[in-house]
Amino acid sequence: MERVRGFFLKANQELSSHNSFIIYKQVEKNQRKQLEDEKQEEEGEDPSALIMDMELRTNQQGETGRQNLTPKIITPLILINILVFTVAFLLGYITFRGSCQSCKDSMSEVSDELGYELNPDTSGSNLYWADLREMFHKYLSEEQLKSSISPLFSLNRTISLLERSSGSPGMTTLSRQIRDMFSQQKLDHVWMDTHYVGLQFPDPARPNTLHWVDESGNVLGELQLEDPDVYCPYSAKGSAVGALIYANYGRLKDMEALKEKDLDPKGHLLLVRIGHVSFAEKVSNAEAFGALGVLIYPDPADIYPDPHKKLKLSNHTAVYGHVHLGTGDPYTPGFPSFNQTQFPPVESSGLPSIPVQPISANITAQLLGKLSGPKAPQEWKGTLSDTPYRLGPGPTLRLVVNNHRNSTPIISIFGCIEGRSEPGRRNHYIVIGAQRDAWGPGAAKSAVGTAILLELVRTFSAMVRNGFQPRRSLLFVSWDAGDFGNVGATEWLEGYLTMLHLKAAVYVSLDNAVLGDDQFHAKTSPLLTSLIESILKQVDSPNHSGQTLYDQVVVPGQSWETKVIQPLPKDSSAYTFTAFGGVPAVEFSFIEEGPPYPFLNTKEDTYKNLHGALQGRLPAVARAVAMVVGQLLIRLSHDHLLPLDFGCYGDVILKHIGQLNEFSGDLKARGLTLQWMYSARGDYIRSAERLQKEIYSSEESNERLMRMFNVRIMRVEFYFLSQYVSPAIYPFRHIFLGQGDHTLGALLEHLQLLRGEGARDGSLRYSRPHFEESRLRHQLALLTWTLQGAANALSGDVWNIDNNF
Repeated sequence: MERVRGFFLKANQELSSHNSFIIYKQVEKNQRKQLEDEKQEEEGEDPSALIMDMELRTNQQGETGRQNLTPKIITPLILINILVFTVAFLLGYITFRGSCQSCKDSMSEVSDELGYELNPDTSGSNLYWADLREMFHKYLSEEQLKSSISPLFSLNRTISLLERSSGSPGMTTLSRQIRDMFSQQKLDHVWMDTHYVGLQFPDPARPNTLHWVDESGNVLGELQLEDPDVYCPYSAKGSAVGALIYANYGRLKDMEALKEKDLDPKGHLLLVRIGHVSFAEKVSNAEAFGALGVLIYPDPADIYPDPHKKLKLSNHTAVYGHVHLGTGDPYTPGFPSFNQTQFPPVESSGLPSIPVQPISANITAQLLGKLSGPKAPQEWKGTLSDTPYRLGPGPTLRLVVNNHRNSTPIISIFGCIEGRSEPGRRNHYIVIGAQRDAWGPGAAKSAVGTAILLELVRTFSAMVRNGFQPRRSLLFVSWDAGDFGNVGATEWLEGYLTMLHLKAAVYVSLDNAVLGDDQFHAKTSPLLTSLIESILKQVDSPNHSGQTLYDQVVVPGQSWETKVIQPLPKDSSAYTFTAFGGVPAVEFSFIEEGPPYPFLNTKEDTYKNLHGALQGRLPAVARAVAMVVGQLLIRLSHDHLLPLDFGCYGDVILKHIGQLNEFSGDLKARGLTLQWMYSARGDYIRSAERLQKEIYSSEESNERLMRMFNVRIMRVEFYFLSQYVSPAIYPFRHIFLGQGDHTLGALLEHLQLLRGEGARDGSLRYSRPHFEESRLRHQLALLTWTLQGAANALSGDVWNIDNNF
C-alpha cells in the first residue's frame, strides 16, 4: 500500500530526464502512521478470520431482520464476495505493476521520505531518509564541530609534532592512539593489520650529493643541498654523471619536443619541474628516453597560491615524492607482504633504474644560470627571478644517491559498524579510508583526512546508538605508508583480494580532502557520478550562504560534471581500489582556484600554514567534506538497492572506442574491424536495460532478490578488469583506468604507431617503438572479449544471455 500511494502521489510530477537504476518509496509524512496501520491490517488478516468475521456480521444482521436467510444462501454469497474481492485485487495489482514501467523515471528522484525499515526484532518506529539526514546533521552540527572536531584539529597540531613517517616511534604511538579512539566509540570490531614491507630511506651516514665535475669526472665543487633529508623513495642507488638538460615537466611530449630541437635526453641528466604528472611518471619518461638521472624542483609559477594570501613556499625547500610507477610494496608486486610468507625475490617493473633527487628552487636557479643552448619555449618558462630558462646542455654534474631499502612493519587500523540487514557471510562493506603517515608535519596531506575519519566514526557510532541500523557494514580504515605509494591500502587489497571483490561495494578516500576552499572536485568511478550529483544538491556550500555545493559549482551553459568530476589519480588509494581491486571508488577534495596549495609534501605543510591558506575557514571546509561523505555513506549503507548507476558504462565504452574510429580504414585494410567491439557495447546496454526492468518489476521488500541485484551491480567495476593478464605482472588490470597492453589506451597508442605517430597527449608510454600487427590483433581480441564478458556477467544467468558469437 505504501508504494501504491507513493506512485499516485507522484503521478502529476514531471518525469525526471535522468535514468537512474534506484528504487525509492514516496510517502507523505502525514500519511506514515496511517499507511503503517493499513499495512499491518492487510498483512495481519488471515483468510479464515475474514470468513469468520463475515459470518459473524451475517448472524448479527440476521438478528435485526434477515433471519430468513438460510446457510445455503449465505455460503454462496460469501464465496461470491470473496471472488469479486480477489478479482478486483488482481486487476489492481496488474494495473499497478504495469504502471511501474511508465513511471520509472520519476521513481529515481531522491525523496526526503525514503523509508528505512528496522529489523523486525528492533523496537521503535521506521527511520526515513529525511530522519537519517537530520540525525547526521544533528551529530555533525556546527555546535558539535566546535566541541568535537576542534579537539581533533588540536590532535592535528599534536600529530604535526610527532615524527609520522612509517616505521618511526612516533607512528607507533599514533597507531595506538587511533586504535584507542576507535575502541572508545564501541564499534563492533576494532583490529590492527600489520605487514612487513620494503621501504626506502636516506642514509644519515652517507647523504645524497650533487657536484660540479669536469669532462673527466673530477670534482670541481659541491652544490650544497638545502634539504639534505628530502629524498625520492625508490630512486635507484648509485651515481650518474652527465651534462644537464632542462625538460620542463618531464612529460612524453616534452621529451619529444627536446628531440625535435636536436637535444636528445639520452646520456644526460634532466632537470624537470613539479606538476602535470607524478614524480614516478617523470622519471619513467626520462628513463624511456635514455636519461641517466633526474633532478626535480618546485617552480614558483606552479606552486604559489594567490599572492594576496601572502603565503608561498620558501626557495630553500625541496619537495618529497616517491618514484615507483605503481602502488604497494615494489618488492612484492601483485601479492601481499605478509611476514610469514616466503616469496621468491622479485621487483616491480615500475622501479626506476636511474638515480633521482629533489632539489630546491635556489639550487635550480644556480643550475639554470649555467645552461647554454636555445631558449626554452615561452610556455616552458617559470618565474625564478633572473633566470634565462635555456634548454642546455649545460655543465656536467654528478648525482649520487645512497638511499637504502629497509624491511619495515606498517600498521593499518580498522573499525567496523556491522550491517544489521546483511550480517555474516552475505555482508557487504562500504570502506572509508584515510592516510595516517606523512613525510614532515603533513597537516593537509593526512592530518585533516584522519580528523574527518575520526569524526565520521564518532558520528555514525552515535547514530547507531540512536536507532540507525545500516544494511551494509561501514569499515573505517587508517592506512599506513601512504607516502610510499599507498602501500598499506594496496597490501591489504592484495592480501584479501579474493574475498574483497565479493564483499567491498564502494571505497571512499579522505586523502587530500582540504587543499583550499575555492573548488570542489570528485575524482571518481563513473558508477558513482549520479549519486554524487544528488548528494551535492543537499549539502550547503561552505563559501556561499544559501547555496548548495551543486549551486556553487554549476556554470550556465556547462555540464556540472566538467567542473566537478575528474578521473581517479594514479597516486590515490581510490585508484588502487578501482584499477587493481575492481571496486568503485571516489576521492573528494576542496582545492584552490589558481595554483595549488604549495606546502604539500614539504616540511612546511603545517597546521598553521594550512589554516592560514584557508584564512581561518579550515573547520568549515572540513565540515562540508564530512557532510558530503556522511550522506554518501548513509545512502550506500542504507538503500535496499545499491545506488550505483551501472548503465553509465555504456556511454563510457562508447567514448573510448569512439577514439578508435579514425583508424577503421587502417584496420579494414588488415582484415580487422571494430564491429565486434561495438556489438559488445550493444550487448552491455541491453543487459543493463534488462536488469533495470527486472528491478522495477520486483518488490523492494524481497530481501533475497535485492541481494541478488546488489551482487550484480556491485561487481560491474570488477567486470572491467582484464581476466587475461596476471595481476602479478599487470596489477592495474582495469581496461579503462589501468596500465599495460590490455588497456584501451594502449590499443589507441598502438594504432597511432601504425601511422608513425607518437603519443599525442603526452601521457601514454608505449613499450615498443614500432607497430606489430600480431600484437594489435591480440589486443583487439582480448579487449573485445573483456567488454563482451562484462555484458554477459551483467545479464546474470547464462540463459539470460541473448548475444550471438
